[in-house]
Order: sequence, then C-alpha cells, then structure tokens
Amino acid sequence: MLRNSILSAALLLLVFAPHASAELTAEQQTAKDRGITLFNQYKAAATELRIAAEAGDAEAQFYLAEELRKETQFLTADAQKWYEASAAQGDYYSMFKLATSEGDLCATANKCPAGSKSAGAWLELLIKTAEPRALKGDAEAMAIMYHAKSDLTWLEKSAEAGYAPAQWLLANRYSEGEGSFLPWNRKSAEEKWLKASAEGGFPKAMIEYISILYERGDMEGVRHWLEVAANTGYQDAVSSYGAYLSHTPDKVGYPIDLVKGFALVSLLKELDGGGNVQVYVEGKLPVIAKKMTPEQILEANDFAKKWKATHPPLSFYPEKLGL
Repeated sequence: MLRNSILSAALLLLVFAPHASAELTAEQQTAKDRGITLFNQYKAAATELRIAAEAGDAEAQFYLAEELRKETQFLTADAQKWYEASAAQGDYYSMFKLATSEGDLCATANKCPAGSKSAGAWLELLIKTAEPRALKGDAEAMAIMYHAKSDLTWLEKSAEAGYAPAQWLLANRYSEGEGSFLPWNRKSAEEKWLKASAEGGFPKAMIEYISILYERGDMEGVRHWLEVAANTGYQDAVSSYGAYLSHTPDKVGYPIDLVKGFALVSLLKELDGGGNVQVYVEGKLPVIAKKMTPEQILEANDFAKKWKATHPPLSFYPEKLGL
C-alpha cells in the first residue's frame, strides 16, 4: 500500500541556503520557474534552468545539475560543476548529491569527473551545515540529517516538527519495518503520519492515505482527498479524479460530471515528455467522449483552460533526493 522510496525527504519545498543566491531579474525568475515546471514534468529543462543558474541562483544550479545528470544517467563534469556551484552557496541537496556520487553509474564505468572535494568531504560539510540548523529546530535540516547519517531518530524529529515530506517518508519507513512497535501499533503509526503529511499538503501522502481510506470503505474521505490532491497538480491524482468524475470507472461515488472529467484528463496531454502518460490519455479520452455531446466537449475545453489558469502546473513531483 505504501510505496517504497529511495532517499526522499523533500519533494516540494525550497532549498535552505545559508548564503543568499543572486537576486534574479523578472526574466531570469520566469525562466527558472518555467525550468522547474518542465523538470517536474519530465521534459527538457536545461535551456531555461541555465539562465537562472548562470545568474547565480543556487536552486536553479541544483536543478540544472539534476537535468544534466538525468540526460546522461550519470554524473558528468558539467553536472558536477553546477552541483558544486550550488553547494558552495549552502544548498543541502547539491551537497548530498556530491556526497553520494561514489554510488553513481559513472563510478561503475570509472568515468566520474574529478571534483573539488571527495564524497566524504562533501558529506562532512553537509553535516556541518545542516546539524546546527537542525539542533535549533529547523525541520527540513532534521530530514537532511536523517539522509546524511541514516539515523531514523532525525526523521522522527523532523516529522514531529511538522515537516510534511518527512512525515510521508517516516510512514513509508515504518511500513518497511523500521522503528520498534508492538505489531498492532505499527499500522496506526503509519496512518498517523500519512494523514499528517496529507494535511500538510504533500500530494504523495494524500494518494497513499486515500488507499487506507478506500480499504476502510470511507468513500467520503476518499473523494475529499482525491480532489485535494488533484488541486495540487499531481498527475496521478488528476488522472484518477478525471476518470472517476466521468465514471470511467465509477469507483468512489462521485456524481457523474463528464465535462470536468474530460477536461482534467485532456490536461494530461501536456505531459508528453516522460512518464508514459500519453498511452493513458489516448485510451481514456475517447471512452469519455463517446458519452458526450459536441457542446459538452467544447464546454470541457473551456473548463480545462480555466483550470490550468487557476491551478499549479501539472507535475510528477519527482523527489529531490531521488535517483
């Protein structure tokens, strides 16, 4: 029920940087925002991200490095340059990537670029950067400390401090058998943290919490959280919400709404990069359209435009510390 995750503490939140990044112009900020949107949609994003990265923005530098690494499936000299530029400004995530570079595919091929520091030195710097903040109550820094030290106590502290990504990850770690519980208490702990994370706005937690509610037969809760999750732009939720609204199939008891259902599924055509969403869209839209009049389809197209203008961009929400 809970999906296994690898090194995944902070999907949605901004990077903490003790040293301020360069202030961006309006054009550079637009390019950065567009680049991150494209990255989160598994589309080519290097051109947009490079604009803000070259202006000195640490977060853009991190995402550019991730994009370059994703293109080749291993750490290149160009990607490492941008990780190091970002890490020099205090970016936790870039430090972590550099600290774990020895596990990259480039190591298997013996083609890792020479860096300014060893992986061990980056890990030491990461801990020195994050630990003082964590000790002062910074919940995101606590989550970083969990990844740096593989100490579940830090993840539990981060969850207790209200950090939604950590709450979701802690639920998954408990599901995987970590932590000490009486057998009948483990599931309740998992549910507690998934619910807390969902309430904190974390889309993946919402979807996993929905699974618990569905098994329990709480369809009112399922309907509520699926709509909330879809409103975040999370593609998994948007696709399910559209299907259930259009009764293709009717699994959770929404009143049928062909216009809204068709509109939401049609929005997924935008995700024409990675993620294999187009197969779903091409199969689902004709099924819904068969139930609709031409006027309803026109209405759905208008609804889709309004939804896009008033909601966050569609996103797969890839994990910042994922592979």
